[in-house]
Amino acid sequence: MTDNTFPIMLVEDNIHDVVFMKRAWKLKNIQHPLVVASHGEDCLEYLRKTDNAAPGLILMDIRMPVMDGIQCLHEIKQDDTLAHIPVVMLTTSKNQEDRNRSFAEGCNTYIQKPQTFEDLTNTIEMISAYWQLNLLP
Repeated sequence: MTDNTFPIMLVEDNIHDVVFMKRAWKLKNIQHPLVVASHGEDCLEYLRKTDNAAPGLILMDIRMPVMDGIQCLHEIKQDDTLAHIPVVMLTTSKNQEDRNRSFAEGCNTYIQKPQTFEDLTNTIEMISAYWQLNLLP
């Protein structure tokens, strides 16, 4: 990808987590536009709409209504037009089965959500930097 400011999609149903993420984005001056979907079906709808900018990275929660993160991940990785998008499972789940299922479905990384705002901001900054470096030509 040649555009260093690719959008990053956050798939998260908890409005408080979305607000904290947006605050972290602003605080760390992350240049990537943040696109938010509230569950897996919203995510897939956005991704399949041709006039939307494709995200260079998806941050996906697991436990969500309508369609959970692992189901959405499965759909993304089965779609040849979407499978190339890296997916980071960013979740509170400490369940080893969730971790195993996420990797089996093709997630690139599994990270437990940090418990403090400071840790969240640092985590988001590291994720953004890591994936930007990996996606540069």
